[in-house]
Amino acid sequence: MNKRQRKRLLIFLIVPVLAAILFFTDDLLIRVITIALMVIYVAFIIFLRDSIRFDGKFSIETNDELEPEFTPSSTSEAEESFVIVSKTKDVNVITAENYKRNFVRPSDTKLIPPDLKERFEEIAKEELPAGIGNDGKFAFALEKVLAVIKDAYSAHSALFFWYNKKKEKLSIEKFVSVSNDVSNRKFDVEDDILSKIVQKSEPELLSNISPTAEADVIRYYDKPQGIRSFVGVPLFYENNLIGILAMDSKMDDAFGIETIYSLGRFVRVITMIIQIFEEKHSDIISQNRLRALLNLIGPDSDFETEEGLFNAIQNSLKDLIEWDVFSFVYFKPVEKRFEVVKVINNTTLKYIGQGLQVDLSSTIIGKAVTTGLAVKIDEMSSETFKRFTKNEDLTLDGSFLAIPIVYSNQNFGVLCFESLKKGHYTNTDVKFLQSAVNIIAYIIYSHSSQKLLKSLIALDLDTRALNAENFKQRLVEDLVKQYSVKAQGALALIKIDDFLEQESLFDGDPFPKVLEAVAEAISEDLTPMTIFGRIDERIFAVHFFNTEPKTVYIWAEKLRVKVARKPVNVVSRQNTYTISIGVATTTGRTDADEVLENAHLALQKAVEKGGNAVRNIN
Repeated sequence: MNKRQRKRLLIFLIVPVLAAILFFTDDLLIRVITIALMVIYVAFIIFLRDSIRFDGKFSIETNDELEPEFTPSSTSEAEESFVIVSKTKDVNVITAENYKRNFVRPSDTKLIPPDLKERFEEIAKEELPAGIGNDGKFAFALEKVLAVIKDAYSAHSALFFWYNKKKEKLSIEKFVSVSNDVSNRKFDVEDDILSKIVQKSEPELLSNISPTAEADVIRYYDKPQGIRSFVGVPLFYENNLIGILAMDSKMDDAFGIETIYSLGRFVRVITMIIQIFEEKHSDIISQNRLRALLNLIGPDSDFETEEGLFNAIQNSLKDLIEWDVFSFVYFKPVEKRFEVVKVINNTTLKYIGQGLQVDLSSTIIGKAVTTGLAVKIDEMSSETFKRFTKNEDLTLDGSFLAIPIVYSNQNFGVLCFESLKKGHYTNTDVKFLQSAVNIIAYIIYSHSSQKLLKSLIALDLDTRALNAENFKQRLVEDLVKQYSVKAQGALALIKIDDFLEQESLFDGDPFPKVLEAVAEAISEDLTPMTIFGRIDERIFAVHFFNTEPKTVYIWAEKLRVKVARKPVNVVSRQNTYTISIGVATTTGRTDADEVLENAHLALQKAVEKGGNAVRNIN
């Protein structure tokens, strides 16, 4: 047993000795003191031992038999040497001991710009340009993606191309480049690197482009840029190749296979953006189309007159489909011809005017009318296509769409849409418009039928009085009879005075109620010797056969007072209204127009007086 071990044994024997004292004494004070000494002693042993272990001044493997102050000297002078002990330096290096640990690279001290937050917020919160549609929003998002791609791979340019399969052309949608020489034009599919991506539908990678071959391989610059590397991947949507995502660099071997895989992930992001924008665009179109159809059949639409009907149709078509020029060809049954009744030209180019009679032979409109089928022309630049007449001289060379309005085997006209863009209208647009036109055709059919029925009815539907045409016919008959029997007669024109200042008192228009009340008051005082008609919106006419004009004047005064004193209920209010009356004699006269003119002059005098008056002309 060496000296160190003997010392350790003696030190630890003190603990059992103190513990034995606890068993042999009964004095409580001695026991407490002994326990305290044991705790202090053990604590000293532990802390002193740990402090020596972690202190670098001593080694536990030092030979205890040697004196701590001396070391044995060598008998050979050649073995005598000395060592210069320097301060230990900490070096940041990975060794075998810390190889498997998570090594964190020491942070370098970098200066933070004072406007870091402002610049970040400017980028992160960049607002969309004002007044852009879905196409502009997609281009904005695409530009940000291309900027990330370019910065991530230190590329010279990052570009996105659309591919038009029908025309076999490529066009740049958006790019982010160091150069300003990117060509903004359409490219035919030939034998360059972009064309190979289209033809093979697979990625392409070029790592060492020869300077002499750059112009032939890279065609989307106006002049050589010194491009040495290129990578491009196709973009598919619904299993159709619709675009290309590409990058280039001025360094050799700038891209690799892993770059293609990374671009594939960006392609997936772009396709998701396209899908989101397409769904949103479809929802917006559907909402606009539904709103347009609801407005067409809504309570605000005016179908009483042809002009109101044409305006309602034109207003609804604003949201049904996009167009630059709209024209409405309508069949006029009386003239038995198709005529352009509405033209809206949103361009600065020359176009036809309203009132033009359409040629049905050798024109697009004629083809739509005779076949009852829609006609869609994607490019109007050819001289063989004539829209309305054979001799028209129009310079628009975009796309043209004609939708016939057919209901119950009757053709009521053609809706014509024209766009400055070629190939703007799709088969989906045609299918939708054909369905929507069924509603328009029914509305026109109802309007035409109602107009025909009104022409066959002698009475005014609102007041049960004769309408203007039939009243004039009956007046002519009465004048002839009256002249033949040499009887007297008089014509009274009754006009409802204006009450515009009172309309604000009511939730709706009080005129229908007032019209009904006045017509009822007139009808109550009629005799079999009178004819009663409505010749204008506010004017009634009553002809008294075989009656003295003086008697008619007295009747008119009584009617004026009667109407003025009779309140009319409108919604929750009561109010009184007035009338003006003009009386003209018809004795010895056979010209209905002359009699009506005289009565109008008398009525005008009553109105000029301020209304609520009766005037007569002999």
